[in-house]
Amino acid sequence: MASRVVRDTEKESEILEKCKSFMSAPVTDVQALQQRKDEMSTRMEMLIMETQAAFCRALEEVDGGKFRVDHCVLQDGKVFEKAGVNVSVVYGTLSEDAARQMRSRGKELKGKDGKLPFIAMGVSSVIHPHNPHIPTVHFNYRYFEIEQADGSKYWWFGGGTDLTPVYIDEDDAVHFHSTLKEACDKHQVQYYPDFKKWYDPSCVTCDRYFYIRHRGETRGIGGIFFDDLDKPNKEEVFNFVKSCAETVVPCYLPIVRKHLNDSFSADQKNWQQVRRGRYVEFNLVYDRGVKFGLATPGSRIESIMMSLPLTARWEYMHEPSKGSPEAEMLEVLRNPKDWI
Repeated sequence: MASRVVRDTEKESEILEKCKSFMSAPVTDVQALQQRKDEMSTRMEMLIMETQAAFCRALEEVDGGKFRVDHCVLQDGKVFEKAGVNVSVVYGTLSEDAARQMRSRGKELKGKDGKLPFIAMGVSSVIHPHNPHIPTVHFNYRYFEIEQADGSKYWWFGGGTDLTPVYIDEDDAVHFHSTLKEACDKHQVQYYPDFKKWYDPSCVTCDRYFYIRHRGETRGIGGIFFDDLDKPNKEEVFNFVKSCAETVVPCYLPIVRKHLNDSFSADQKNWQQVRRGRYVEFNLVYDRGVKFGLATPGSRIESIMMSLPLTARWEYMHEPSKGSPEAEMLEVLRNPKDWI
């Protein structure tokens, strides 16, 4: 018994020490985290806070600016026009709209008197640089837990990391995908090929998730994406998500540093604005996170819309000149390829 008390005290001390390194205090009260220190919800909240802190500090080092700590947004920096790295922890009762979305994906949710208590948490980031030669990056890792009428808990993890360049650099693409593959291979060699080509089961035409169907093109050059992951067991899936979260700095920051001093023209900046318009279209029309956030009571609208760039452009019937770097980018978006 004494040894167990010592171990519990050590875990509580570990939680306190980790909290000191975060950008801000955890969403959940620290005492509550200590009381349920072994629960997955606590472990996941600590992970998303660690991921936020590590990524924000890496971006600050490159940009020279400082994040606003309330929700970790850097705006009008030297390198990044808008950089958001948000964490969210939401408790409540699932709205009927949100429950309907989940049931449409095959989840059998049985609430008591129609009510489904839930906890959802995650870390989400979108980085929009000034320089069109530095890609936009997005990552999101999340955990969801629902309590059903019989008291049992239904849980799953989701997330991914994807890159949206304005111009193709094959070395960047290979580096990005190789780093993600290495993280996946630590757990299952099938994860990378499966999650690179992850398809939305609710979509009859089996389009890729990051696919703008009304444009016939992908949002970027992809990465990995998964949802509803609840196998083989909670511990193994959490460890996989942890490995993915630990790649967000090494897969992206070397690309940023490589292009920091690249010059660009007004036409290249204009092309970046057009591509950002496509980014906005995907997020507002198709993105699950945006849809779920808007349907969830208590969600912070500013955090949901954080993913949108400060500026974007829509040109009527815009088509790049044949043989141009812009046309090369569009060809890749219309015909996705394997980079490794």
